[in-house]
Amino acid sequence: MQKFDIVILTEDRYDNIVASDENETNILLEDSLIQKALEAKGFKVFRTSWSNPNFNWESVRLLLIRTTWDYFDRFNEFHNWLEIVKNKSILINPYETLKWNIDKHYLIDLENNGINIPKTIFIGKGERKTLDQLFNESKWEEAVLKPAISGAGRHTYRLTKENTEEKEIILDQLLKHESMMFQEFQQNILSKGEVAYMFMGGEFTHAVLKKAKSGDFRVQDDFGGSVELYAASEKELGFAKYVVDRCGEKTFYARVDVIYDNNNDLCLSELELIEPELWFRYNEKAADKLAQVIYDEY
Repeated sequence: MQKFDIVILTEDRYDNIVASDENETNILLEDSLIQKALEAKGFKVFRTSWSNPNFNWESVRLLLIRTTWDYFDRFNEFHNWLEIVKNKSILINPYETLKWNIDKHYLIDLENNGINIPKTIFIGKGERKTLDQLFNESKWEEAVLKPAISGAGRHTYRLTKENTEEKEIILDQLLKHESMMFQEFQQNILSKGEVAYMFMGGEFTHAVLKKAKSGDFRVQDDFGGSVELYAASEKELGFAKYVVDRCGEKTFYARVDVIYDNNNDLCLSELELIEPELWFRYNEKAADKLAQVIYDEY
């Protein structure tokens, strides 16, 4: 018997908390905004961790993945959980969309569909490759190293030929367990930042500009980055919409992270379809739009 129409999924750290810092305050605010929007549509809503051992996943009809920001640290567990719940409840975004988007090899598919991405070399799990080899192969002056399945800047490093030695051991250790990405560093991230475009049901709702703090290149607020509303140009919006239209699967929500590359062309850094921060607090109508899209479908 189903007890809930929809469960908003978080992780253990953020389940049953009273906000003690800005990050937790924002998490609770974001989840409360979408919960209120869903309840206004008549849904019976509950919020819990995806790894809650006491929750019966057959008791809920729909699962909305939101702040499951430990999945890349517990990937085997999360993957197994997905395989179980896909047969018990309906995932939002849909299972096939999540499966495709969870590994950044999806960038290859999008590049093949005509979307500009940073120059990227993927290194497979178990492959023996050194950073010196990668720099010699690519001929790049600067690069970024990061896992193919990750988030929140986990194991993300800015490298030059001169500072590879200390990261060689890290790369060697990571490749024993996962695939990695070696990308040409895009200098405009330092001056222009990165813009995140939010889409609900394929329709644009709002955008935010993320900029790294002085001396860093990572735009995430985890590392002191700033966030503000962004008024996008028609050309920028067109690029972001083009990405969403070519992701190959239905999306209830999508976040398109866009930069200007080293040629000053619009460039996709990431397409987030799993558990992106959507900054509902900058546009509460976006939460209403997502709730409406879910209501219309289910």
